Amino acid sequence: AIARALAYNPGVLLMDEPFAALDALTRGEMQRLLAHVWRETRKTIVYVTHNVAEAVYLGDRVVVMTPHPGRVKAIVPVTLPRPRDPLSVEFLEQQKTLIAHLTRQEQT
Repeated sequence: AIARALAYNPGVLLMDEPFAALDALTRGEMQRLLAHVWRETRKTIVYVTHNVAEAVYLGDRVVVMTPHPGRVKAIVPVTLPRPRDPLSVEFLEQQKTLIAHLTRQEQT
């Protein structure tokens, strides 16, 4: 499906949870493939995921949304160098930052 989408040479690639139904090993391979495709094409990719580690692995900027109604809660830059090591302390710290934004309650 990624190859089909790229065949049209779009300016932006929109992906809504494309790897959600995959097993963990296949999901990891597809994440690495997508990172490789981005390095080669430098296409803008808007990627929707509920997986924090996936967002840190693939993203340069993560937009954290609120539930009902969906609004932008925070925009968090991911400044880790590529290729990213999901087992590094820096990677785990970036995940903690995102989780803090996700779990922080808004003041009413």
